[in-house]
Amino acid sequence: MAERFQSLNSKSLHAPLTAVQQEQIQQLSNKRLERMPVQYVLGEWDFQDLTLKMKPPVFIPRPETEDLVSLVVEEESQKHEKNSGLCFPVPVPHPVILEIGCGSGAIALSLLCKLPQSQVIAIDKEEAAVDLTRENAQRLQLQERIHILHHDVSYSSAKQLLVWGPIDFIVSNPPYVFHEDMASLDAEILCYEDLDALDGGDDGMRVIKTILALAPSLLKDSGSVFLEVDPRHPNMVENWLQAHPNLLLILRAIHKDFCGKPRFLHIQKQSR
Repeated sequence: MAERFQSLNSKSLHAPLTAVQQEQIQQLSNKRLERMPVQYVLGEWDFQDLTLKMKPPVFIPRPETEDLVSLVVEEESQKHEKNSGLCFPVPVPHPVILEIGCGSGAIALSLLCKLPQSQVIAIDKEEAAVDLTRENAQRLQLQERIHILHHDVSYSSAKQLLVWGPIDFIVSNPPYVFHEDMASLDAEILCYEDLDALDGGDDGMRVIKTILALAPSLLKDSGSVFLEVDPRHPNMVENWLQAHPNLLLILRAIHKDFCGKPRFLHIQKQSR
């Protein structure tokens, strides 16, 4: 959006608006006055270096989620650095990434751009989200490297998701809002966005627990799960993992968002 504004020449900026343009602005303004999120009003929004199409009620990617993408990219880069430092470097396979709850495709498509050798499986239980991810992938010409599934993740999902073999990274910005907090969300969210993409149940961990229980059957040894969570979740997740040692998952790192809140978890599968 910023690039488009900067591309306008001075003549365009000073030219009086036509009647059609004034009517268009009035229509957009009316939508915003009705508390429609600006991303839906404009019909597109920037995430990382991509401009993505936005449609209600598909979940709108938040700015802090860009850091989730960066953490996955950084972890993959470190794997390559460790390998190149060996006396006899071994070929590193192209990373296979699973995104659970793809929404508009923001995370999945950003990872495909940042990691040109990667392949991504993107799933969402909402058909509108699957369709929008597919549309954005085609607009960005990334459709050959992404497998998009209309699927509600469950404990029995492993067979459907191993289309390219074991997974290197599972990444998700799952529904993590505590159910009791849902009513206090902004009107823009409550009136327009898919609330199932936000409501994480009584403890905010309904989908998080499913992802973690499923992860060992999907991940390669030493594979990783990267999650965006509520700031109250890191201790809760660590306690849950300790109560389920058979999963062989350890909480490796907690990362803060740009407001200094613990927001991202890096969980790793231990080798047997």
